[in-house]
Amino acid sequence: MKNNQREVTLGVIIGNRDFFPDKLVGECRADLLVAFEKAKVRPIMLTEADTKLGGVETFQDARKCAALFRQFADEIMGIVVVLPNFGDEKGVAETIKLSGLDVPVLIQAYPDDLNKMDVARRRDAWCGKISVCNNLHQYGIKYTLTTKHVVHPSDKTFTQDLNDFIATCRVVKGLRTVRIGAVGARPGAFNTVRYSEKILQRNGISVVTTDLSAILGHANRLTPQDQSVKDRIDAIKSYTPTGRTPEDKLLQIAKLDVALNSFMSEHALDATAIQCWTSLQQNYGCNVCTSMSMMSENMLPSACEVDVTGTLSMYAMQLASGSPSALVDWNNNYSDDDEKVVLFHCGNWAKSFLPDVEIATAPILGTSVGEENTYGALAGRTPASPLTFGRISTDDTRGVMKAYVGEGVLTDDPLHTFGTRAVAQISDLQKLMHYVCRNGFEHHVVMNASKTAAILKEAMGNYMGWEIHHHNEK
Repeated sequence: MKNNQREVTLGVIIGNRDFFPDKLVGECRADLLVAFEKAKVRPIMLTEADTKLGGVETFQDARKCAALFRQFADEIMGIVVVLPNFGDEKGVAETIKLSGLDVPVLIQAYPDDLNKMDVARRRDAWCGKISVCNNLHQYGIKYTLTTKHVVHPSDKTFTQDLNDFIATCRVVKGLRTVRIGAVGARPGAFNTVRYSEKILQRNGISVVTTDLSAILGHANRLTPQDQSVKDRIDAIKSYTPTGRTPEDKLLQIAKLDVALNSFMSEHALDATAIQCWTSLQQNYGCNVCTSMSMMSENMLPSACEVDVTGTLSMYAMQLASGSPSALVDWNNNYSDDDEKVVLFHCGNWAKSFLPDVEIATAPILGTSVGEENTYGALAGRTPASPLTFGRISTDDTRGVMKAYVGEGVLTDDPLHTFGTRAVAQISDLQKLMHYVCRNGFEHHVVMNASKTAAILKEAMGNYMGWEIHHHNEK
């Protein structure tokens, strides 16, 4: 799976307490620079010239640090609070409050060495961390904890904590500003994909709508001579084998792709949800799956059946993992195995999931609209890999966002069918299906080849304030 991880900017607060040894702060700075370089973090923190050793202790220190953070407010995605000694809980809380930043906060505290518990080396950060968290709780500032209560920046668990925190920051920032294009009306038979635009907007999620006729009109005005169409045909052929797809159908797919990309560019969209079943086939004569797959592979997730919150789920998982997501149906039992399930869709998954991908038709849909009108669907089998699954939904009657997440594995078990397909193994699967059904979730779920359920829960539950169920949380 591709991974589009980039350098991230974090604000850093080094807490200090005047009656503890100051040299611990200087040592801490050196430790942090090593850890941040490995994690591709650009730290924004006070210098040793700004305050005593660059730490935050007094209210004046807090004001200086907060002012520094405000200078980089558009770039800072999260704040790391580091306690080389007990630290000053008021200084930490005041810094975050005065900065005005509403971003995730990670709290780290150094462990003491049993052989260095004298006045010159004693830290007491174990106790100080509790005090800092208490103050942040009083201020209403949400925060994330490290796996170990105290941990050195060079410890492998802190490395994982920092990487997970960075992913949490990406999810939170992305969800608060995402723009989703809704192309067409939802299929009339799919009440399951209804959602509330108003609840989404309240959470920073914008939906830009357009009628499917506007997209089809644009596509129909294009000609084989248009350079944009020629370029998309080349891109499609480079992306996947075209199988037995006729040239006229490939042209239709390319023209539709140009129209969709133009709509996305015009409105600066991060993701799309597109009407498909069955208007596209009846009124245009092909499937849009290839275009959706290409967009998802390029980290612009796209879902069918105008499943806007399904697309939102794809986007969240993509942010958490740095790799593409796929919208799937909880589709079939796998023989009599109670912990395996067949995941399926007509063929819109990113090719990261499909090493044997090629353009094909959608046989089930073809029975009602004519298989010749379903070229553009993809076919392929997803091999064994890690699995994170989940779903975001709006609970309109209660006015809240809700979601479930969990982990399992994708397997290489035999599966003889068509379309894009996979077999998933999930512990306590029957219990999970009971939860999905009893809580009114959709038949669509999202899969990602990662282990990021805890990250998603932290981002959506702790920071976004959504109702989250973590299946079989450890």
